[in-house]
Amino acid sequence: MRIAALLVALGIIFSSVSAFADDVTAAQGVIRAQEQAFARDDATAAYSYAAPAIKEIFPAPDIFMSMVQNGYAPVYRHKSFEFGESKNEGNWIAQRVHIVDANGEAWEALYTLEQQADGSYKITGCSLLKAGQAV
Repeated sequence: MRIAALLVALGIIFSSVSAFADDVTAAQGVIRAQEQAFARDDATAAYSYAAPAIKEIFPAPDIFMSMVQNGYAPVYRHKSFEFGESKNEGNWIAQRVHIVDANGEAWEALYTLEQQADGSYKITGCSLLKAGQAV
């Protein structure tokens, strides 16, 4: 009986770990797709990965793209863009991204994503901090 309970517990743990990994992979795919859209200057595609709350603030793809170009230059253009630590809480994922900008300066971005009713993830925000700066 103890072995059966242990096996059930391990099954639950491994399915939870697998679901977390799947969610993180999906969220990273959204971030990567938006990053690639920025590289192509495809405002419509980049905008499509933004959550509804972001679209309320920036009601058109060109307005959104202008905000990114002016306020998030390291996200818009960079030499490297690598995923770091991630955290999952319910329908939310926080994903760190290590960025080296076009000038060779290091940055840390913290993306937040929320799972939508259709199961997809959309970006709800991005905080950008120069590496080594205090929060």
